Amino acid sequence: MSYQHILFSIEAGVATLCLNRPEQLNSFNTLMHQEVREALKTVQNSAEVRVLLLTGEGRGFCAGQDLSDRNVAPGAEMPDLGLSIERFYNPLIRTLRELPIPVICAVNGVAAGAGANIPLACDLVLAARSASFIQAFCRIGLIPDSAGTWALPRLVGMARAKALTLLGERLSAEQALEWGLIYKVVDDAELRDQAIALARQLATQPTYGLGLIKRSLHASLDNSFEEQLTLERDLQRLAGRSEDYREGVAAFMEKRTPAFKGY
Repeated sequence: MSYQHILFSIEAGVATLCLNRPEQLNSFNTLMHQEVREALKTVQNSAEVRVLLLTGEGRGFCAGQDLSDRNVAPGAEMPDLGLSIERFYNPLIRTLRELPIPVICAVNGVAAGAGANIPLACDLVLAARSASFIQAFCRIGLIPDSAGTWALPRLVGMARAKALTLLGERLSAEQALEWGLIYKVVDDAELRDQAIALARQLATQPTYGLGLIKRSLHASLDNSFEEQLTLERDLQRLAGRSEDYREGVAAFMEKRTPAFKGY
């Protein structure tokens, strides 16, 4: 399938989805939302894909919503932004968070508005040294969406979450790393190569088990201690019945490199 606003490819078990409206800092319009949704459906339905890499083309990762796609002319009926959230952003965030494979996000420049929160739904976030994160919603009278109000207090604490969202100030990649918002900062010229290398390395791992790890960590945010122990028991039962576990033990006993298949 050909796309107008994204670049999408699958190679060596890695699906790479690159937002591709560089002149608009990869801000979302309706068509890009639709194309991202179609690409993610391919990821969900392909046994070949074992890792997803999300990034942006050009000098920015994503500036959030393209406001020209929602232009409010004087006297015109006000848009229902809740409908846009329900149709596009919420399903996107749910899909990224719930994919049973590792999801890597490489933030290559400014990440603003929804573009600052989409990476938080991914598992491992690498940022270029020049990248920045801006909760720009307050500047136009809106609230953070794309699960920003859920993720930020959990990642950086309530005080910092309020500062980020009420002031809308730029957070550098280095500060985001220090605050625990992202995994790693790399030099700009090395970002894409390091992200691809990490994705390819993960694609050789027991990705079925990695998906179960994601499930258990996500559930721990809401589970009680006893509920989490029960979940660990149940998910370990599933992991222990996988072919990857069988292969991992066999490779260990035979002192060879395992050949995991992701199931």
